[in-house]
Parts: sequence; structure tokens; C-alpha cells
Amino acid sequence: MTTTPVRRNDPSAGSIDAEAYFARIHYSGDRTPALGTLEQIHSLHPKHIPFENLNPLLRIPVNLDPVSLGDKMLLQRRGGYCFEHNLLLKSVLESIGFSVRGLAARVLWGQPMDAITARSHMLLLVEIGPDRYIADVGFGGTTLTRPLSLVKDVPQETTHERFRLVDHHGDYRLEVELRGEWKALYRFDLTAQYPIDYQISSWYLSHNPESHFVSGIVAARVDDGVRHALRNGEYSIHHLHGDTEKTMITNVDQLVELLEGVFNIGIPDVPGRHETFDRILKAARS
Repeated sequence: MTTTPVRRNDPSAGSIDAEAYFARIHYSGDRTPALGTLEQIHSLHPKHIPFENLNPLLRIPVNLDPVSLGDKMLLQRRGGYCFEHNLLLKSVLESIGFSVRGLAARVLWGQPMDAITARSHMLLLVEIGPDRYIADVGFGGTTLTRPLSLVKDVPQETTHERFRLVDHHGDYRLEVELRGEWKALYRFDLTAQYPIDYQISSWYLSHNPESHFVSGIVAARVDDGVRHALRNGEYSIHHLHGDTEKTMITNVDQLVELLEGVFNIGIPDVPGRHETFDRILKAARS
């Protein structure tokens, strides 16, 4: 008997261990493909699986095949960026009967509203009967904590901020309400994306020297009533409907303790790790 080997970095090859995933996010609820199931899974995922970029930063390959995603994010206590998070979620949702389509978005966060950026972000379209929802557990510090109904101009509550979808030249634009002001996150349409689309975008973001995933440290995790965010040497705690606490991280020991303790990241032990962290912290201080 012969077996076909899994092609590394192929998002269509292999499968995710759903039981390991549910254990990772502390979910023991219903497994039927209903809205309540999706909402609970979506709220728990970003709480227990952090957003982080240590692989690109430390020059470790970012593999998108299910076997690699499961090993990294479920067994090694790691997180990842949008492609990893949303491919992981997509695989699990499909395994319990949800109809899911991968989409791509042009990021507008920090950009002019009319900016034409690359389709560098992944999100999901989930169909439940006649209804359609957007799911996205991979947008870092402002990631969704609940799915959104695919309707425009209706503010929708999540376990954290309010979000809304508005029209953007015929596309959808996702916005978040922060301190009473709506801010754009990204724009997207409903064109289905394929594994090769994500592989190309992911390779570019994890290799381009100008990518912030390669040049600095990024981490985020949600918790009850707060969001934790790290950008290079600045650690922020954003309280829901409240203030933001900021702390400057000044040495590698502090950084390691923060990544492991607050962000729940099992830091990979690779050559040059200490030097890379130290270099970034020194640059942040200057």
C-alpha cells in the first residue's frame, strides 16, 4: 500500500484534528453547524490562540498546510497571522458541516480611504441556510470576536467593540467603532480565493524586507473586556469602553515573559532569537 505525501504549504492537503482544536480553545459546546456554534467558536479562538509573527521574524517558514498548522498552533502553543488563523478555522468549521468560502481583503487600517492595497488579508464567508456571515479571527489587535451578518450599514455588537459593513464602490468595507469614531479595517468582495492565492500573499508578507511581519514584533490576544497588543517594544492593554495602558518593554527577559505569560506563546528556540529581540527593542527605545 502506498500513501500520497502531504505537500508542505498546500492549504488543501491533509486535515486539522478538530478535537485538538476544541481543546486548544476550551470549547465543549454543540458541534452542529448553527449560528450559536459559530459565535461561540469565534469568540473563543482569538482568546486562546494568539496573533503573532515570530516565524517570519525569526526566519522560520510559514507553512499553510493543515498538518503544519495543527502542529504549530495546536501542539506547540503558537499563534500566527491571518492566513494561519483563518485557514485553521475554515478547516475546523468545514469538518463539522459548515459551508465556508475563503475571501481576500485589501487592508485600509492606517491608510487613506481610497488607497489601493494588495489583497493581503484573509477572511471567511460562512453560509448557514439562507444567511451569510463574515468570520475573521486573524486581524491582530482589532480582530472580530464574533461573526458579522453580511448586511451593510447596520452596526453589529461583538463581545468587544461594535463593527459594521458599509458600501465601498460596490465592495464591502469593514469598520470598527473606537471611542465613538468609525475606523476602516479593510475592503473586500465575495470572490472565492484558492490555496495558491494565499500561498503567494503569505510568501510575500513573510519574506519582503519591508513587511512589518519580517522587521518587527507583533502580537495580540483578546480576553474578557480587554485586548492585549504588542508592537515592537510597546505593550498596550486596551480596556473595553475605557482607557489604554501602555508599557515600554526594555529588555529581552521582559519580552520573553510577556510573550509566554500574557500572549500564551511558546517561543521557538532558534539561533539568533535573543539577538533579534534585543535589536528590535533597542530600535524601539531610540
